[in-house]
Amino acid sequence: MTVYEFAKGLILEAGINVKKIMKQDIKIETKSNPNDLVTNVDKATEKYLFDNIKQTYPNHLVIGEEGHGHELKDEAGVVWVIDPIDGTLNFVHQQENFAISIGIYNDGKPYAGFVYDVMNDVLYHAKTGEGAYENGNLLPAISSTQLKTSIIGINPNWLTKPRLGEMFKPIVNEARSARAYGSAALEIIHVATGKLGAYMTPRLQPWDFAGGLIILNEVGGVGTNLLGEPLSIYEPSSIIMANKDLHSELIDNHFKKNYEIVQLLQQKLKAKND
Repeated sequence: MTVYEFAKGLILEAGINVKKIMKQDIKIETKSNPNDLVTNVDKATEKYLFDNIKQTYPNHLVIGEEGHGHELKDEAGVVWVIDPIDGTLNFVHQQENFAISIGIYNDGKPYAGFVYDVMNDVLYHAKTGEGAYENGNLLPAISSTQLKTSIIGINPNWLTKPRLGEMFKPIVNEARSARAYGSAALEIIHVATGKLGAYMTPRLQPWDFAGGLIILNEVGGVGTNLLGEPLSIYEPSSIIMANKDLHSELIDNHFKKNYEIVQLLQQKLKAKND
């Protein structure tokens, strides 16, 4: 069995376990602030993924949202980047619109990505160079769009921040419309399937984007930070995921014009991560 096939089975099994645990009491804790939640399901799911990965592949490394591998910096070897529940607020309040995400990287290069929409039982998956799939169906390459004809994904909370609002409001005003789904992994998938032209955020952790980025790349999409620079699985970053033409339009017409804001944002994220 290849690593790809193993991961595909593992994420589906983890989803089954999530559904089982959901029928019991969900225990909720806060992390950095009252809106930054973690549940017993997040912790149990990450432990399940970690234990199975290490049992099968003892030499593989794991970076997980709930504590595993946050000190890792070395790109050598196989690294799994996992988010046990992406969209925890949705999970707690809606019991839907959340996903399990896995990105696998080999010597720093993308190998395979998985995003499992648990409640809809839809697995998005891709192996680098071999296309992306929705369950067993090959996803087509995404079409390029212009901002004025695109629906974009962005959390409206960012529009209320003084300097970030100045940068993002003109983009929202120029777009056909904007949406917020509450799960970064699923919003990246919405870009990969053409439901969104772009998804952007000033701050995102690697486990939120590692799996979806590989899937997006396989359908011709582009994912970078807001300066157009490559993303690292070892540090948080600003994010823009989009089809090719829209990615270029947003970088050239908006984010480069706000270079100082974006540069300061990247510096703060890096300093916080060091």
